[in-house]
Amino acid sequence: MAAPSSLDIYAQTKLANLEATHLRRTLAETAREDGVWVTRNGRRLLSFSCNDYLNLTHHPAVKEAAIAAVQQYGVGAGASRLVTGNHPLFTQLEARLAALKETEAACVFGSGYLANTGIIPALIGRNDLVLVDKLAHACIWDGARLSGAPVVEFRHNDVVHVEQLLTNMRAKYRHVLIATDGVFSMDGDLAPLHDLAGLAERFDAWLMTDDAHGLGVVGGGRGSTFASGRKVEVALQMGTLSKALGGYGAYICGSQPVIDLIRTRARTLIYSTGLPPAIVAAAMAALDVIAGDPALAARPVQKAQAFTRQLNLPLAESPIVPVVIGDALKTMEASRMLEEEGFLVAPIRPPTVPAKTARLRIAFTAAHPDDEIRRLADVIQSRVLGR
Repeated sequence: MAAPSSLDIYAQTKLANLEATHLRRTLAETAREDGVWVTRNGRRLLSFSCNDYLNLTHHPAVKEAAIAAVQQYGVGAGASRLVTGNHPLFTQLEARLAALKETEAACVFGSGYLANTGIIPALIGRNDLVLVDKLAHACIWDGARLSGAPVVEFRHNDVVHVEQLLTNMRAKYRHVLIATDGVFSMDGDLAPLHDLAGLAERFDAWLMTDDAHGLGVVGGGRGSTFASGRKVEVALQMGTLSKALGGYGAYICGSQPVIDLIRTRARTLIYSTGLPPAIVAAAMAALDVIAGDPALAARPVQKAQAFTRQLNLPLAESPIVPVVIGDALKTMEASRMLEEEGFLVAPIRPPTVPAKTARLRIAFTAAHPDDEIRRLADVIQSRVLGR
C-alpha cells in the first residue's frame, strides 16, 4: 500500500484534533417521511431539527406544482440565467416576491450562500465599509470579506455600538453597508430593524437583512421586515426559498436599479446554472399556501412560545429556541439522550456558535404535536437542565 500523501496526513491530523475536542462533524443518513417524522439508524424519530417550518416540502399543492413543471419544462434550467436559463417562471416568482416584500423588484439566486456571497461584492468595494452583526450567518461574513472592503463586527443586536461605529468611521468611506440576520438562525431572536433602519437613514448607510428564517413565519408570513406590524425601510431584503417555503434557492428584494445592477454584476448569479423550473414552481405554490392560510404562518412561533413558557425560558420570537449547554461533549450527550427518547434535536457546536456556547437548537414547525412538545420540554427540564 502506498504511503499516505502529505495531503492525507494533513487531513488525518486535522480530523484527529477535531475529534479530540468533540468538534468533528459527520453525516448521518436520515430519511424524511413527512414534515416532522424521520428515520435514522432504523428508528423513527420526531424531528425538531428541520427548517421546514410550515411542513411545505410535503404539501400536496407544492409537490403537484413541482411535478407539473418537470413534466412541462424538464428537470434542469440548462445554463446560467443570463445565457439560456432564465425561464419565464423566474419572472413570475420574482414579481411575487417583490410584491410580498413591497419592493420594486427581486432577483432569485441558486441558494442563500450564493446570494450573500454575490450580492455584497456586487455593491461594495475596497473604498467602502461593511458593519456586520457578530452573530450574522457565515455567508454574510464571507460575502463581506469577498467584497475587499474593511469588515467590522458590531456587538449582537447592539444599536448603540452601531451608532458609535458610524459616528467614528462613516466619513472615511464612500459607502457603508450594515448587514444582519433578520431572524438569527442559532438564537432565534430578531434584529432591531427599526433602530438599524433609522441609523442607516441618518448616516446614509445601506441596511441589508438576511431573512432566511423569517419569511413565512414572522410578520404574518412576510418576514422580519414586517414583524412589528408595519414595514421597516430595508434597502436590501434577502431571504431563502429553502426554509418555510420548503424548497431551495434564495432571493434579494430591492429597488429596480439595485436589482438591475445585481443581475449584471453578481458573479454567483452570472456564473451559476439557474434553479430548476420545478423548484421555482414549487416556491410559487408555497407562497399561495401561505397567503391562503394566515393561521399556518403563525403556528410555528406559537408552538415555540408554548415550549419556552413551559421551561421558563425567554419567550420565543421565532420558531427557533436554543437550549445553551456550553460544553460540546455534554451537548452531544444530550442530543443522544433525546434520540433515545424518540426526538431528533441537533447539537450545535463551535464554530457555528461562539466558543463555550454549544447548544441544542430546537426548531418548531406547524405540524409538531402539542403533546410531544410538552414531553420534549419535560425531558429537557429533568435530564438536561436538571430542574
